[in-house]
Amino acid sequence: MRTAVVTGASRGIGSEFVVRLLDAGWCVYAGYRSDMHRLELIQNKNLICHQLDVTNNDSINDFVKRIDGNVDLLINNAGVPDGRWRNLKEIDDEWMLEVLNINSVGPVRMVKALYDKMSHDSMTTVAMISSLMGSIDDCHSGRSYAYRASKTALNMLSVAMKKEAIEDNISFLILHPGWVKTRMGGEHAPVELTDSVQGMLDLINSHDIENSGRFVQYDGVDLPW
Repeated sequence: MRTAVVTGASRGIGSEFVVRLLDAGWCVYAGYRSDMHRLELIQNKNLICHQLDVTNNDSINDFVKRIDGNVDLLINNAGVPDGRWRNLKEIDDEWMLEVLNINSVGPVRMVKALYDKMSHDSMTTVAMISSLMGSIDDCHSGRSYAYRASKTALNMLSVAMKKEAIEDNISFLILHPGWVKTRMGGEHAPVELTDSVQGMLDLINSHDIENSGRFVQYDGVDLPW
């Protein structure tokens, strides 16, 4: 049985990944920051839920110790928006650093902690849930300073890590889920949650190590950096 780790798994995109992976026969270790939300409703012996704060190495190490055997898929989904500032004069630098800590450094902590479990004979995929808003080429409207910067940093960190990890059969896939109808995306978002996650899973399932570091939308469209 293949094993997946999903961060930020309690609701939205993360919880939908959990449901789809369980249906496909995976064993899933699901991390949630505080409340379990949708995870409480899932009854499956192959689901292991545990509290996980991606900003805290002790929390990460405690989570990793609970994983039995190798990991075949890591979905780094945990993240936060900014959405607090109407203009640059309102930027709160402490919150900006917190957004970067969660969205950019948190996934690196997870890769670091799980590296030995992900390095094995078969290829492991690390799926980074990024955003088109991390694209410098696509930054036409500006604003969303912390969120944009955090996803740009995540993209660069992912490409940098892939250079080293390819030697250990670990491949990176940088995914834009689209503007999705979730708590973060809002009810007016044009992309249904089920369509987004199914599209990303299709990309994960067809991914190979030769394409490590690809930045792609849920529907298969390659994105500008």
